[in-house]
Amino acid sequence: MRFSTTSAILSLPLLAVADVPDYQAQFQNYMGQAQSYLGNFASKIPHPNKHDPVAAAAAKAGSLNLDILSLNTWKDTLYGPVKPESTTPEEWWVLITGGNKTCFGHCGQIEAAFNETAGKWAVTPGAPHTALLNCEDQPVLCNAWSAPVGALWIFEMLPEPAPINIWTKRLNMTTATSDDIVALQKEGFKDSAKLHDGFFHPFNGPLAKYGAATPVGYVLWGFNLLPSWAFMILVSIFSRTMMSNRMNQADGGRGVQGGPRPPAVGQAAPRR
Repeated sequence: MRFSTTSAILSLPLLAVADVPDYQAQFQNYMGQAQSYLGNFASKIPHPNKHDPVAAAAAKAGSLNLDILSLNTWKDTLYGPVKPESTTPEEWWVLITGGNKTCFGHCGQIEAAFNETAGKWAVTPGAPHTALLNCEDQPVLCNAWSAPVGALWIFEMLPEPAPINIWTKRLNMTTATSDDIVALQKEGFKDSAKLHDGFFHPFNGPLAKYGAATPVGYVLWGFNLLPSWAFMILVSIFSRTMMSNRMNQADGGRGVQGGPRPPAVGQAAPRR
């Protein structure tokens, strides 16, 4: 931790007051109020990486053989079954889901259908691997991928550093069933799914290649936490600052080229 001399000097009056018996109770009261305020403020900030390893291990070891992706484990999970010399992709089907805040309570149907599908594939040799990404628990990862809830992401995993193909397919969150997902896999998903080649591609995109995907995910997550009025205030401050800088530059340019500005219309010229 860095030690700030300025902070230490500014805190000396507070320490001096705290040592006076008459002010100790008042000082402790202020400190308690400050700690309570900071605690309440911190408690309202959602956790950007909520992961329960015990529940994840139970889902993996259970009858569904289902993985739960998190910000710290998603890449290791997807590369897990890939053999170094393999030339045939390992297929992963990942459902992007959420809770009441991110999915408005509409993901229950597709999540149940996907879990049922995972149970069928768990006992089917050669079936795809399955995983869940919950944007309620993993908002940074979802923002880093720009992944919408209610979508299937189908990964074709090859050994590093081979490029990874990802196919995306939006599901009907009210009518999708397990039979629909199974049929999609049997009949060939590439005819109806879209090949992901965007800026936010988790493996091939520019953000991933330069290691900026996670920082950008944090930034987008932070912006989503801001209320609309706070965002508008920031935009207003930024625009006013830009306009002020432009006016100052314009005034400076006129002063260098043509001397002082002429007086406004109706204003007397200064006496010489």
